[in-house]
Formats: sequence, structure tokens, C-alpha cells
Amino acid sequence: MTTHGGFEPVFCTIVPPHVLDKLAQAEDSSVAGPARRTLQRDAFERTQRRLTTVIGASAVASAADGKPQRTIHDARHGTDLPGHKVRGEGDKPGKDATVNRAYAGLGATFELFLQAFRRDSIDGNGLPLNATVHYDRDYNNAFWNGEQMVFGDGDGEIFLDFTIPIDVIGHELAHGVTQYTANLTYFGQPGALNESLSDVFGALIKQYTLGQTAAEADWLIGAGLLAPRVTGTALRSMKAPGTAYDDDVLGKDPQPATMDDFVRTGRDNGGVHINSGIPNHAFYLAATALGGHAWERAGQVWYDVLTSGRLTQQAMFTDFATLTVKAARERFGDGEELDAVSKAWEQVGVRTL
Repeated sequence: MTTHGGFEPVFCTIVPPHVLDKLAQAEDSSVAGPARRTLQRDAFERTQRRLTTVIGASAVASAADGKPQRTIHDARHGTDLPGHKVRGEGDKPGKDATVNRAYAGLGATFELFLQAFRRDSIDGNGLPLNATVHYDRDYNNAFWNGEQMVFGDGDGEIFLDFTIPIDVIGHELAHGVTQYTANLTYFGQPGALNESLSDVFGALIKQYTLGQTAAEADWLIGAGLLAPRVTGTALRSMKAPGTAYDDDVLGKDPQPATMDDFVRTGRDNGGVHINSGIPNHAFYLAATALGGHAWERAGQVWYDVLTSGRLTQQAMFTDFATLTVKAARERFGDGEELDAVSKAWEQVGVRTL
């Protein structure tokens, strides 16, 4: 199911552990309590993911070629997965806006990969897309556990419903695409590339759904997720890493935009959600330099690298950058695409070989 020797036991969340750690230390119990419970639940789910990897997940039947097969479940604020089925493929929208957003987000993700990259679902073979909403109480995260999407409702104090931003849904499902292709190790620079690729495709899904060009897009990840009391606009900014939020309780966005500010840390799996700002910014620079719809050229180059079989599990930024330059030349020749990609990596301080 992967091209590089089996599954990594990866449990991928949209909100980084370092953010929840910060919130868990807040004096306000309405902020600290949900953050601590979320950290505990994430630790449990991470362990479950490792066990599933060792034991082996059950086989999943493929859906019809070229058509999504979505199922939305409701955990009813419990933690048993997948929960109670509330909407299947082709069912009409119900009264629960969260269910409807999850269903639409899964469909938008399927559509982008099919129409832009001719990929049939996240595994390339029509994998059914399953999601669970209303997970736990005041759960401040959304995650991909290797088999399905799970969304919390947020605590209402710092985070709102995690189905609100369509790029959050796309981001987490894109972890599945990486799982079924390059299977990048979730630590250090390979892990930051893993996170960046999910941000890239999450952003492209939002732009594709809205019909936006690179110039029209906001390049924010998770816009609309932060509660009104938070001083910030999103979880991350690809346009200006490090500026997404600056809040007394949430802290300041720690993402660097260039290698000059690369963060060396043992937290967050070696800073996978932090240093992802560097390749994120490179993609933004390449996409905006080329203009038009970002999925058509810059996105195609990134997708080509992810699915080429050349990207190893332990790939570093330089490895990935070098492959994007080669992919740009192979697909588009020695034109503006090659120039834009090469200059983008140069601007963020990543060498290409």
C-alpha cells in the first residue's frame, strides 16, 4: 500500500502538540482543561495507530472508479470509532451543519485529486472516504489515523468546529496520500515535508473549491478555526510564516520562512509543524510567481515529486527541492516553471543539487 516498504506508524493532527502544551499551561481552566484532555486523547490515539500498524489494518474495499464513496459517522461526543453512521454517499444533506461540511470537504478533496491530478481517491484506487464528527467533548483537534478522518467540535474558547475550514479537511486527507505514496518519516525534515505537503494540498483544495487564482488566495491554513477571543487569523500562513497568530494565551506562531531561522527542537517530532513553514513558503513563492491556478503548474510539480517513487522516506529539504526542479524540467521544459521553482527554493535558503 506504500511504495517505500510499509507503513510508518503516523498519527497526524492539525493542531500541533506545542500549541496544546501552551494552552494546557493557561491559568484559565476553560482553556487549560480541554487542551490537557486533548493531549491525553491524542496520546491514546497515537498509541492505537502504532498498534494498528503492528497488527495490520483490515482491508477496505475500493469504491467505484472515478466516484467518491463517503460515509460520515457521529461519535456523539464519545471516542469509539467510527461511531454511528449518519450520512452515506448520495444521501441528502441533513440538519447537522458539521456532518454536511465534513461530507462536502471529503468530496472537494476527492474532486481536486481526480480532476487536477487524475488520482482516484487518496490511495489512487478509489479508497472509500470515512469521517467521524462530534468526537469527544471540547476536543481541540482533527486527525487522520491511517484509516479515517476524525473531527472535534473545539472548545469554543480557542478553537471552533474543525470542519469549518475546508483546508483542514484537505490537509488531513492529504496525509493519507503521502501515506500511500512516499510515506515520509514523521520526524525532523522528512516530517516537516510531510506536514508541508498536507498544507500545500489543503490550500489547493480550498483554492480549487473557491475557483481562486494564486493571487486571489489568502494562503492561510485553518482560517475560521480560531475563536473570536484569539488574536490571529489561522493556524499557519504559507505567504508569511510566523504571522498567523500572536496571542497572549495561544502564544506566537513559531514558523520560520527561511532556513536562516530553522528551528532545532526535540518537541513536535523534531518540529514537523514548525519547520514546515520553509517548504510551505517555497511553494507559495513558486505558485505566485507562475500565477493562474496554483494546482495547474506548481501543484502539478509537487504532486509529481510526491508520487514519483523517487522521494525516499528520509528525504530532506534539499532532496525534495532537487526533485521539484527535475520534475519542473521534465514536465514543462526549461521555461518559467523551472525558473519559478528554482528561485523559490533559493529564496528560502534550500539548496538544490
